[in-house]
Amino acid sequence: MGRPLVEPGGDWDAIRARFRWPRPERFNLARACCGDWAAAEPDRPGLIFLRPDGERRVWTHGELWRASGRLANALAARGLSAGDRCGLLLPQTPEALLTHLACWRLGAVTVPLFTLFGEDGLRFRLGDSGAKACVTDAANLPKLLAIRDDLPALETLWSTDRPSDGAWGFWQELAKAKDEAGCADTLAEDPAFLSYTSGTTGPPKGALHAHRVLIGHMPGFETHHDFAPKPGDLMWTPADWAWLGGLMDALLPSLFLGIPVLAHRAPKFDPEAAWDLLAREGVRNAFMPPTALKMLRQHEGRLKPALRSVGSGGEALGESLLEWGGGALGVTINEFYGQTECNLVLGNSSTVFPPRPGSTGRAAPGFEVAVIDSGGAVLPDGEVGEIAVEAPNPSLFLEYRGKPEKTAETFVTGPDGRRWLRTGDEGRREADGAFFFSSRSDDVITSSGYRIGPSEIEDCLGRDPAVGLAAVVGLPDDVRGEAVTAFCVLSPGFEGDREALAEALKGLVRERVGAHSAPRRVEFVAELPLTATGKIMRREVKRRALEGG
Repeated sequence: MGRPLVEPGGDWDAIRARFRWPRPERFNLARACCGDWAAAEPDRPGLIFLRPDGERRVWTHGELWRASGRLANALAARGLSAGDRCGLLLPQTPEALLTHLACWRLGAVTVPLFTLFGEDGLRFRLGDSGAKACVTDAANLPKLLAIRDDLPALETLWSTDRPSDGAWGFWQELAKAKDEAGCADTLAEDPAFLSYTSGTTGPPKGALHAHRVLIGHMPGFETHHDFAPKPGDLMWTPADWAWLGGLMDALLPSLFLGIPVLAHRAPKFDPEAAWDLLAREGVRNAFMPPTALKMLRQHEGRLKPALRSVGSGGEALGESLLEWGGGALGVTINEFYGQTECNLVLGNSSTVFPPRPGSTGRAAPGFEVAVIDSGGAVLPDGEVGEIAVEAPNPSLFLEYRGKPEKTAETFVTGPDGRRWLRTGDEGRREADGAFFFSSRSDDVITSSGYRIGPSEIEDCLGRDPAVGLAAVVGLPDDVRGEAVTAFCVLSPGFEGDREALAEALKGLVRERVGAHSAPRRVEFVAELPLTATGKIMRREVKRRALEGG
């Protein structure tokens, strides 16, 4: 069973000094998050599912373990085995958790996918990962059927709603399978899941994570939730579990510690419904991206929740939200920081030290984080440089799948011999250890908590014959942090309605790439700034837009 890794007591420096990483040779996410609890406390609640119709279903760890065993047998009977990749195109549902558990019990690798993705986004990720199977629901199955012929490795599809032409019935096949199933005796370094990160100069990259990644998340999780677990804790996040934030900042760490997780299938975040859910269900712990908090602030509920801890990350929180949270939510919001490649490395812990407004926190126990220059030298406190995390550590990804050169580019060895993961984020460290984020060093757009690469969107826009050239940047937005904005040069001879074209281009990206990637604005310009080799200078595009030029 998962026990807390961090021992409370004393100031932050004392907590960090006491901390030691556990280093098991063998570790399996399914056993750690469910199997051990099922053996010791089978009736302990694991997942509480609120159906769209309001029905409430509590899944105990014993039930989750038995069902995931049957699913593992069903998947194996259809050809899935250790090392194979299995896509998950599902919202927050029991089926999503069961698929993760079943795959990990087989030693297979899961590939979480946003239901917001369109056909192009899915085609690339399923093709790049070489996924052999994919589990989805009736709402998303048509997208997979439309691209299946382009994915020769994809042998089986599964539908959680009902069997259909081309897809096995999830529950129907599970019901036929045996309860008894083992659990792969995986090494801690064996691959567990593949999480795609946004690309700026090319397609997205698949960050491959090992089973031990959960160990790497625990110190940051425990401390920004004010030393979880506590009696009565109950976790909820509106973040999609396909996002590393939903999966690793909420779902899996909670299950590891025996904290029940509330799952609610909401196609779109509704702040009024969220206020009601927090209060009605007695949610005690929440991971809320800043965009969700901003929307809650705009629609403050009549019912006050009984929260014990709130963590926030994915984009800068800001001083005003921190101040608002103390009154409206009744807790100090603990902002934290990480990224797909290495998550939960910085964070605040209000029971140990008061968060400084604007700070993304201090280095979590077990991590060494610094601000470095381009050569890997650590800069003095107060100087702006690139935030970097010392390697190796348990939260660190294994590699970008199939891209050794991109993996190598992510690291730098400094003059003192220390090896650093370069985050691509610029910021500074103050004398008290607090880090302050200033900007991205690349062109990734952070919008509503999602990190969005412009390359996929630009490629999609360029498919329209009316578009000769496209540049996509993020511009400041009060609610989303940044708004995806496209600047397009029209093809010679275009004489159509520009307003109608703009709407059509938004729809094209929404359908082909994903709703979260669709531009909020499309503007038409006579030219775009280019380098001598013909590359678009996105930073110059952004600068001109901000200056009104």
